[in-house]
Amino acid sequence: MANLEILVSELPTLIQSLKLTIGDSNEIMEQIILINNAQEQLRNLKKLIAQELRFDHSKNSAIATLPRISTVATLFIPSLGLVDPVIAEKFGNSETKISLTDLQSKIDSWIEWGYFLQAIAADILSDMQLVNQLNSDISHPSIATEFKALNDSLKINSDFGKLNIIQRQIQNISNTKKELLQLQQKLNYIFHTIKNSRSLLNILLGVSAFYGKSGFALEWLDDDHELIISSEGKFQELTDILNDCDFFQEQIAALIIQGDALSEQAEKALKKIEQESNKEAIISQKVEIVPKFWTPKIVRSALIIASSLLILGFGGWKIKQQSPQLQQISLSFTQEGSASAKFKSAQKLGMEAASLVQNPPHPLKVWQEAETKWHQAIILLDSIPDKTSINDQAKKKLAYYQINYKSISKRVLIEKKAVANLESAKKLAIEANLFLHNPPHSLLVRQQAQGKWKQAIKLLEAIPKSTSVYIQAKELLLIYKNNSDF
Repeated sequence: MANLEILVSELPTLIQSLKLTIGDSNEIMEQIILINNAQEQLRNLKKLIAQELRFDHSKNSAIATLPRISTVATLFIPSLGLVDPVIAEKFGNSETKISLTDLQSKIDSWIEWGYFLQAIAADILSDMQLVNQLNSDISHPSIATEFKALNDSLKINSDFGKLNIIQRQIQNISNTKKELLQLQQKLNYIFHTIKNSRSLLNILLGVSAFYGKSGFALEWLDDDHELIISSEGKFQELTDILNDCDFFQEQIAALIIQGDALSEQAEKALKKIEQESNKEAIISQKVEIVPKFWTPKIVRSALIIASSLLILGFGGWKIKQQSPQLQQISLSFTQEGSASAKFKSAQKLGMEAASLVQNPPHPLKVWQEAETKWHQAIILLDSIPDKTSINDQAKKKLAYYQINYKSISKRVLIEKKAVANLESAKKLAIEANLFLHNPPHSLLVRQQAQGKWKQAIKLLEAIPKSTSVYIQAKELLLIYKNNSDF
């Protein structure tokens, strides 16, 4: 028994080690050893559970216990802390009772997942070309990091008053546009590799290129057998990575437009300064051929004219800087950023709501909390503007979330009705007992008491099995029926 309790307490560490981090290929062999050790401990746990079940069976007990002094065939898996809803199924619900038989089944799933990871690791290590590519990817920044750097590089200082500054920034814009085009090509490769490849190893190459230095780990398979991947604490399915590729492509296209606009305006500013320089040169030549006593006055005039022209030129640039095109780009970026944030927040709320209602029945408070989260997610999705790149995804999610919200709202009503029935039944039972408090009782009093019991019984019988108060209602029902037979 002691060994069984020790192994159960170690479950969180064992389960968390059942993942394969893909980045530096030199570390893969070490991970295979860790996975193998975790499987061995899980097999030992499974054997001890089987022994425990046989022990109880031999004592003609229909219930296995952990610890044995209990009378319930369930146990608590130690808390795993905060678990992302995307991989909640891998860990199960922490601090939730689970039968020994169900735990055996989960152990089988974990061991099988370990074999799957070991097979992938072996395939990777046997393909030197794949190993070399993975090692190359880990030396480059992730798509998100690279995009952020390029986006920041276009946040240039618009003070183009000096020739050398304008020339440097024109070159910077040109270089950034080239890098944006290269990033577009890389995203195309990643998208098509993940979407169209039938080989898991080829898919992993696309994922590796997407995450780069950040690295990634194979965490679990969801209910639809879609691979769940983690990187820097964020969990995603392959579909989410494809959606991110689409999002970055839209953002890159907008950045290229912004770069073109900045480049055009910088070229115009450069041309203005060159024209002003030529005018100053012409004025200087004229000053040289005028008699000496006129020089101060003409020089002062020339300086005034040149200064005015420079001010006008600089002012013209400042005005053009606020052109409708740039204003539209700025507005577009603001909307895109806001839309993306709303979409991600809605997804998070949806996952939290879905996680809350796993393994019903639940108390009314839980159903109401899930209902609130679905409602908040719907409001966020519905507020995403039509012209944003994420609008189509938002509409699909919105339709799905509205279905979930309606379903949860019905469960809230059912639970409310069940709770109300239980409370009303208890109240009727109290009233029935009051009628019979001081015997002897007249026929009328007994009839009134019996009527109260029957009303209470009818209310309890109407409580569905799917509600959290059903078991309590079932227990009271037996008592109330016995009390009504007097």
